[in-house]
Formats: sequence, C-alpha cells, structure tokens
Amino acid sequence: MRILITGGTGFIGSNLCHKLLELNHRLVVLSRHPETVPKKCGAGVEAISSIDDLDAKEKIDAIINLAGEPIVEKRWSDTRKQELIDSRLGPTQAIVDFISRAKQKPECLISGSAIGYYGDSGDTPIDESAGFHDEFAHQLCQQWEDCALQAEKQGVRVCLVRTGLVVGKGGGFLQKMLMPFKMALGGPIGKGTQWMSWIHMDDMVGLLVWLLDNKSASSVFNATAPNPVTNREFAQALGRSLHRPAVIPMPAFVLEMAMGEMAQLLLTGQRVLPARAQEKGFEFKYTQLSAALKEVISD
Repeated sequence: MRILITGGTGFIGSNLCHKLLELNHRLVVLSRHPETVPKKCGAGVEAISSIDDLDAKEKIDAIINLAGEPIVEKRWSDTRKQELIDSRLGPTQAIVDFISRAKQKPECLISGSAIGYYGDSGDTPIDESAGFHDEFAHQLCQQWEDCALQAEKQGVRVCLVRTGLVVGKGGGFLQKMLMPFKMALGGPIGKGTQWMSWIHMDDMVGLLVWLLDNKSASSVFNATAPNPVTNREFAQALGRSLHRPAVIPMPAFVLEMAMGEMAQLLLTGQRVLPARAQEKGFEFKYTQLSAALKEVISD
C-alpha cells in the first residue's frame, strides 16, 4: 500500500515507518523538515512539506495521522494550549480536506489521540465506552477526534487511537526519567497512587499495523497494555530494572510550582484497558511492565 503518514519523524512515527518499510509498503511522510525524513524514517521514503503537494489524482491507500506538538514539553500558557490544539487540528483538517478532493479515497484514516481524553478517572478501570472528566487534555483530544471523524462522511474507515505512555528505546517519557533513576534519585510522584497506563513501542506499532490491515476495525481503540500500574509501582519496577533504589518522592507542590496546570498530567491518571483491541483479537507482546522495561533498558 501507499501510505501517507503525518508525524512520521516523531518517536512513534519513526518506529512505525521502519516497520511498514519492512512490510514493503510505500510511504509518504509529511514533515516541516522534509530533508530529515530519510534519516529518521528510512531510505526511499517520500517526503513532502505540505499536504497540498499531493495531487487529487494521486492514489493514497491509507493515512496514519500522528502529528502534534509534545504535550509536556512546555508549561501550559494560553498561547501554548493553542499551539497544542493547532498542531493537531491543522494537519488533521488538511487530511480531511485532501480526502474530500481526492479522486480515489483512501481505505482508512488511523488518527492519533490520547488517553488524556478520559481526564482524571481515579481508580476506576475504564475502557473505550467510558465517559470523561472535562479538563484541557480531554478538550484537546475531543477536538482532535471530532476533526478526524469528518472523514467518515467521505466513506473512509476511521480508527481513533487513544495512546497511553509509550515505553521504548531512545525517546519518549521514559528517556527523561532514566538519568535521575540511574543516579538513585528516582521515586514516586506525589502520593504515587495515580495510575499509569503504558504500552511497549512494539505493541504500539503492532496495533497501528493491525488496525491498518483489519478492515472491520473502526471507531475508538485504547493503545495501552492490559495491565496498567500505579506510579509507585512504575517507579519500583524501573528501579529494579536499573538495580537502583526508587524511594525519593517528588512532592506534588514542587511539580505544581514548576509546571502549573500541566502538573495534573503527572499527579492524576487513568486506569485504561484496551478492551476493544483484545475483543477483536489483537495480541499484546508485552503485558507486564517488568518485561517491557527489561527489553527497553537492555543494551
């Protein structure tokens, strides 16, 4: 298949591109820096700087939309919130516009979202049918998803992927945690009772490929492993993997002073389960955090 990918140079996107190339797909990657695409995504990948570069007569068999500024990189000022919204809605709307003018419609649009959709959900296990707590993370994801769902009016199969914390080598949230933990300075955040719904990169990529191939799959899928853990359990597991203690807590007020409203992403959580993927037959390679961390941290 010829697949258009946005966010292809990111942490998830670059891993996905290499896997799709292994499967002999042809890739077109949208990037603000197209000159970096071959190095990050693989040789032979076609790079474009605007979806407008695609002619309406071009055949795109599927689209995977992963574009969006990292949500925890900067403090959430009003300006930053708008940047986060625009970085998701802009590319998604451009995709929908391309689909509307394309002579031959893609078979599917797999569009990113996040488990932040659910907001703070306490200890309650939640699947794709759950409601939400109305906060900025939810509002961001809701707008993102609503924009992508416009493609259904063009007869395109749409899958919305609500992604958890991706555990993988060389990037993501785990990379930022490793140094303090290696120095025996790591530990739980706040009370440590908040849930962390994680997924190994192999399963993240595997789920996206599985959704691409399964024509019966549509609507919302949680991209999380079947066994979420509390923040304290995560810290302990990471400490064991590094053979370091993990007992120094990060007080909540320190995060709140440093990060403002964004601190709630770390101080609250969601106990998210991948019910729909499992019901439809997707098999996770990594179901336990200890095995996932062992693979990621190994040389």
